[in-house]
Amino acid sequence: MPNYWVLKTEPTVYAFADLMREGRTVWDGVENAVALAHLRAMRAGDLALIYHTGNERQAVGLAQVVSDPYPDPNKADPRLVVVEVAPVHPLARPVRLAAIKAEPLFADCALARQGRLSVVPVTAAQWA
Repeated sequence: MPNYWVLKTEPTVYAFADLMREGRTVWDGVENAVALAHLRAMRAGDLALIYHTGNERQAVGLAQVVSDPYPDPNKADPRLVVVEVAPVHPLARPVRLAAIKAEPLFADCALARQGRLSVVPVTAAQWA
């Protein structure tokens, strides 16, 4: 059974449309210790909701983790890891952060509580 995640990205830097066009990417740039711990827990086959930060603040697409975590080849620090992700499909309609926060099921979700984390887990119930 896969685990479920939210991967946040600034759409002016790397948008879900970029992932759709490229077909696969290395998810890098994570340096926060808690977010890195989440990244290290990812496994190939896990699913991720791609969330646009900044002015958008909305979930926009689904992706699949297609590699286990490995040290970032562009960094000298082995604690910094990356995973590879591939797009599954865009959401039929984006889900805004306000709608997520309004749903009681997400009251304990890090997406609603810890807005600065770039990688957060979601439960199977929240994913559904």
